[in-house]
Amino acid sequence: MGKNVVSDEEEEGLDEYEKDGFIVDDVDEEERADSNEERQRKKKRKKKNYTLDEDDYELLKDNNITIPHWKQSKMFKRLKKAQGVSEEPSGLSDEEEMLGSGKGGQTAKEKLKQSLFGDDEGAPLDDIAEEEEQAEDEEDGDIGEEDEMDDFIVDEENEHGAPPKGGRRPKKGGNRRAPGVSSSAMQEAHEIFGDVDELLQLRKQDLDSSEWRERKLEDEFEPIVLSEKYMTEQDEQIRELGVPERMQMYEEITSSPPLDDCIVEESNWIHGQLQSGTVHLFGNRGMGTAKIPFIAMYRKGECLSLLKDPEQLEDDDENQDKNEKTPTLKWHKVLWAIQDLDRKWLLLQKRKSALQSYDNKRFEEESQLVYDVTRLNLNQQLFESIMKSLKAAGSEREVDDVDSKFNLHFPPGKVGLDEGQYKRPKRKSLYSICSKAGLWVVASKFGYSSEQFGLQLSLDTMRNDELEDPKETPEEMASNFTCSMFETPQAVLKGARHMVAVEISCEPCVRKHVRSNFMDHAVVSTCPTPGGNVVIDSSHQFSGVKWLREKPLSAFDDAQWLLIQKAEEEKLLQVTIKMPERDLEKLMNEFNEYYLSDSVSKSAQLWNEQRKLILQDALFGFLAPSMMKEARSLLTSRAKNLLLMEYGKVLWNKVSVAPYQSKDTDINSDEEATPRVMACCWGPGKPATTFVMLDSSGEVLDVLYTGCLTLRSQNVDDQHRKKNDQERVLKFMTDHQPHVIVLGAVNISCTRLKEDIYEIIFKMVEENPRDVGHAMDGLSIVYGDESLPRLYENSRISSDQLPGQSSIVKRAVALGRYLQNPLAMVATLCGPGREILSWKLSSLENFLNPDEKYGMIEQVLVDVTNQVGVDINLAISHEWLFAPLQFISGLGPRKAASLQRSLVRAGAIFTRKDFVTVHGLDKKVFVNSVGFLRVRRSGLAASSSQFTDLLDDTRIHPESYGLAQELAKDVYDEDIRADTNDDDDALEMAIEHVRNRPRVLKGLDVDLYANGKNRENKIETFYDIKRELMQGFQDWRKQYDEPSQDDEFYMISGETEETLAEGRIVQATVRRVQGQKAICVLESGLTGILMKEDYSDDWRKAELSDRLHEGDILTCKIKSIQKNRYQVFLVCRESEMRSNQHQYVRHLDPYYHEEQSRLSRQDKAHKEKELAKKHFKPRMIVHPHFQNITLDEAKEFLSDKDPGQSIISPSCHGPSHLILTLKVYDGVYAHKDIVEGGKEHKDITSILRIGKSLKIGEDTFEDLDEVMDRYVDPLVSHLKGMLSYRKFRKGSKAEVDELLRIEKSENPMRIVYCFSISHEHPGTFILTYIKSTNTHHQCIGLYPKGFKFRNRMFEDIDQLVAYFQRHIDDPRSTQFLRSISARVPMRSPATSVVNSVYLNA
Repeated sequence: MGKNVVSDEEEEGLDEYEKDGFIVDDVDEEERADSNEERQRKKKRKKKNYTLDEDDYELLKDNNITIPHWKQSKMFKRLKKAQGVSEEPSGLSDEEEMLGSGKGGQTAKEKLKQSLFGDDEGAPLDDIAEEEEQAEDEEDGDIGEEDEMDDFIVDEENEHGAPPKGGRRPKKGGNRRAPGVSSSAMQEAHEIFGDVDELLQLRKQDLDSSEWRERKLEDEFEPIVLSEKYMTEQDEQIRELGVPERMQMYEEITSSPPLDDCIVEESNWIHGQLQSGTVHLFGNRGMGTAKIPFIAMYRKGECLSLLKDPEQLEDDDENQDKNEKTPTLKWHKVLWAIQDLDRKWLLLQKRKSALQSYDNKRFEEESQLVYDVTRLNLNQQLFESIMKSLKAAGSEREVDDVDSKFNLHFPPGKVGLDEGQYKRPKRKSLYSICSKAGLWVVASKFGYSSEQFGLQLSLDTMRNDELEDPKETPEEMASNFTCSMFETPQAVLKGARHMVAVEISCEPCVRKHVRSNFMDHAVVSTCPTPGGNVVIDSSHQFSGVKWLREKPLSAFDDAQWLLIQKAEEEKLLQVTIKMPERDLEKLMNEFNEYYLSDSVSKSAQLWNEQRKLILQDALFGFLAPSMMKEARSLLTSRAKNLLLMEYGKVLWNKVSVAPYQSKDTDINSDEEATPRVMACCWGPGKPATTFVMLDSSGEVLDVLYTGCLTLRSQNVDDQHRKKNDQERVLKFMTDHQPHVIVLGAVNISCTRLKEDIYEIIFKMVEENPRDVGHAMDGLSIVYGDESLPRLYENSRISSDQLPGQSSIVKRAVALGRYLQNPLAMVATLCGPGREILSWKLSSLENFLNPDEKYGMIEQVLVDVTNQVGVDINLAISHEWLFAPLQFISGLGPRKAASLQRSLVRAGAIFTRKDFVTVHGLDKKVFVNSVGFLRVRRSGLAASSSQFTDLLDDTRIHPESYGLAQELAKDVYDEDIRADTNDDDDALEMAIEHVRNRPRVLKGLDVDLYANGKNRENKIETFYDIKRELMQGFQDWRKQYDEPSQDDEFYMISGETEETLAEGRIVQATVRRVQGQKAICVLESGLTGILMKEDYSDDWRKAELSDRLHEGDILTCKIKSIQKNRYQVFLVCRESEMRSNQHQYVRHLDPYYHEEQSRLSRQDKAHKEKELAKKHFKPRMIVHPHFQNITLDEAKEFLSDKDPGQSIISPSCHGPSHLILTLKVYDGVYAHKDIVEGGKEHKDITSILRIGKSLKIGEDTFEDLDEVMDRYVDPLVSHLKGMLSYRKFRKGSKAEVDELLRIEKSENPMRIVYCFSISHEHPGTFILTYIKSTNTHHQCIGLYPKGFKFRNRMFEDIDQLVAYFQRHIDDPRSTQFLRSISARVPMRSPATSVVNSVYLNA
């Protein structure tokens, strides 16, 4: 958006730096760019000659299109045949020389091969080189020379008696075959492709050397490989262009930045959008090619107010010893917001420019078609008004309004013969019909035009003149315009009113006014649909938005609207957006005030009635619905932005953390700032629990697998194996002396593993205290989140970085590296695969698309990376530390990958100058990035004796090196009380002096020093210089804090505050019953405690052990949570389960108001019946057992019938299903789904007929008669047999239990038993028996083949009873009923269709 960001004074310093050879001169770059562009143009001209084949030329000729017909390949073919031999290449072309003598002398192909396969050099590809050279020679001639050569060849052929020009020369067999190709292969190729000679020649001659090289590159490697290595053609262009990479991507969308004279206009627009009192950000220069981190670090003096986080409260005294204050990482949200607004502004200007061009062209076309002078003048006024509105439009909405008005008055024209004509819509609007009928004249008589009305409404013009009403009445006026389409005056008036209403609704000023009112006063209300009322319970995701009453748009300050929108899409909620009646009435009165006439004559009153109808139609028919759509769009956009900021905040909190440091150590040495980490990942056995030792650079030192460390068995062999693993871990720790142990928290077993490791540490300290080094003093075990390491484990980058390692080792390495450097570990997953997008950071992130999420990830990582910096020499030695390089200001993934390859080849870097002189960074990229690239003696450079500049190990930008040297010299002179020289050695000595003795800088008053030097504008720069000279690249990240108790609990349980809270409904499995309580386990592995008094409301009547058994699955509610013991207390009393409290809702919306007028059960049942009837589809089936009735009507029909009676009716699942309803007992009905097959789908009649085959479960039947004979009759026979059995008892489960207890008391020495109906699971029976005191229950399934008991089928009850009596003590007997309960939903037998699960074939 400008030319440069460097001031005149700063440019002076830069010039000196450039003369020193530090920065490459722009002139050379421009010349190089020009030469590159020239080569590209030449290359494109050459390519144009080969783009079309003969068929394409013929097709163009048929369509009367003539273009030059190049035949370069044929010409060279004939030249070869004429001369007998090809010319020898005279040398390399300019382009080839450039490529050969470029950076490193490598081609793109060689670069990629080197990055993929290393530096090993293979044999040269001679044949390819020859082809390249030949292609280069052939392209040296220009077009004119080709024409002359073409004529020359033809003449030579004629002289030798060859066919004349245009004829086909006979081919000799020897010339048709290429060396090494068989004749059969040539024949086959000729049959398929035609002229084989021509194809072979094209392969060698048709492409120039560079193009051939690119083609081979794409042929050799998969596109995904080229993309991941950033070696595509587009990547190469981005890499070579001397503009910051992300700026290039930015300008691809927004086009070129605005001119300098537009900066003030844009600044005012951004200022208005931000709604704050900030000054212009960059004066009249704009951002230029400067990136946000560069601005925030090195131009902060110009925009201090924009660097404050609006969400954080600043200290009361900002200068509260600014000299002593340690900086912290800052998320520059305001700067990022300004960049986003800059993008929107540029896109807005781009669209306005395109619309202006289109509108001018369209208006000229329309003007040529209008011959009425009055209409022509009216159109001219309209067009000028539209252009004025377009110029003033300040938002996309306002541009939409202007475009809508233009298209209303100047709709797209018909398709013409020439290009540029526009197609008129096929459907004509009512407005265009009315306009064509001449009703626009009537419309103009109603009073103010839509534009005049809009200007008055927006108070741009005052209402001075009185509105004059026509002397005629509306109907008298309209009678003059009746026609075949509008035969009556009323129809004419209706059409004219419609025209005016549409014009008012499309008027930008009117829409802007209504939009402002609507967005300020509109409210949102929600209520559940009938289906939503059933689905959305107190624990549902949408429960918080189920009943919202008149919530203002401005009150939506989070992502709540996205939930409402999703619920509406799923047809669970009804959503209304409207203005309250009082505000709507106020707006209508305002409309009337500016549009109606003040006259009291009868004619005026009649015209006012017409005007009122117009306003009502405009407001309620057009404007209000349009504003509702806009409100929805606004709410969605705002909610997404808020959600995106929340997403970014979570990521910021994770990557802005410093490496782990021991609490009792203050490590200042850079090499030892990162700890040695022993990472541990729990394994179930396959794989085994794994320990990985990492050095301080994150490289793997050793791996240990322990399969028996967590065994809890008391078996002697198991104990021996466990002890052996403990000794191996002990030796592992003693050998490597870790600073910290990080344990992946994945389940409750990790808590026991942590105890086992602590036990080993205590044993080591007690038995071998001498083996415990100083580094292991206070050795602690911290939990680590495995979510990110698991992404790394499954990523491609892990295989590249850790080849040959197992998955669990990769996961452990990522776990340890995340503790050492969270930023680098997160950046590792930001490669081409973008695995980072799978890291779940928000429960609502599914509402964001991948590009939106990755944009926020880039924003956060760019801010953090540039404030932390990248240690280049350390990264050269340890590849994974290069990951953040792509987020350095000015770089990007392509430029960073290229720079990384260059740095790795060099092995080390000793001065920042080398980034330009050796590694090819362009000046603009260099200026943006160099201050964040740390050059010091680390990695391989640590052992070198080569000179390094101490300032290169600071955040001080090279443009400020002169200021830093001056300040250091002044402090040095003051400290030693002497005046030193200004030569380089003296300046270096001064810098070394102040860096080694930071205390001499502490007393420096920066403000006073800057004022003394007359450098008040450099105060912020001097503060940075002072801080960096005291400690270069000090880590500004917040200190690592060990996970809190809550963090550990949620990591280990895998739950969140939303999924596990008091009042939530959960499933729990009983593990054992202990007197007054039952021990359960939740799905997450947490322990659940169910006390006797919390089990049921009548808990005093029986022991808990009589009611609950191991394996029972319970539906409970969480009563309380004990996070320190990883357990929850449960309650499943019926009274508690029925309560629908919102106690788990932490922040209930203040606009949440549940409707009090709840439907009674009778009303609700009636409503459900009506709904069922509405969806009921009668079938065309004739059978004595079939009736076209609903399921409820079927049960009502069977209510007074005997058990065993059945009926078949249509199914609610559609016309391919029937349902069989069987009366099992009074009030108990079983339902079985019948699936129809072999249906014809020709028409609705064939669909409603019965299918050719019927299927129940696994059994197939031909028709309903066979269903009755083979399925229903045997089923009813067994049912009646059970109901008439001597041991069958009537009543509910509790009643039958009581009867059996009475029988047991009368016969205490007998095992009493009986059968009864299962009311919970229709179609099954319950076998109840008492052996001693406890009542036991087992389930019996009813089938056409008999009875199923304990997974065995019995043909009659006597066989079943005999088996039961013989196997009553079978241990499996206690399992079957509980498995039934787990698999069958607990639903009312009166409403459930799935309760017939045991009514099987």
